[in-house]
Amino acid sequence: MPLYILATRIDFDQNDLAKRKEQGKQFLELVKEKIPNIKWIAHYAILGPYDFLDIFEAKDEAEAAKVSLLSRAAGATFAESWTAIPYSEFLNLLDELK
Repeated sequence: MPLYILATRIDFDQNDLAKRKEQGKQFLELVKEKIPNIKWIAHYAILGPYDFLDIFEAKDEAEAAKVSLLSRAAGATFAESWTAIPYSEFLNLLDELK
């Protein structure tokens, strides 16, 4: 299955920090319910312009877009998705162009 990356920003309200763990859990449950074919590879809290980075496999762009939409529904104020090619596959592409 194709690999996708989802970078999200969350508007952290000091009063809602205690709810963050529950919101994250609800997001993952919502994705599992609505898009059961998604395979989570990794989930990171990161420094920089985004708060979280998720790596997952999805059947196609439509499923990946649904993950992004659900992240917004679950409280992300911004979500950006990218397709990803494993480096070994990228090297194969280079070989094909020779």
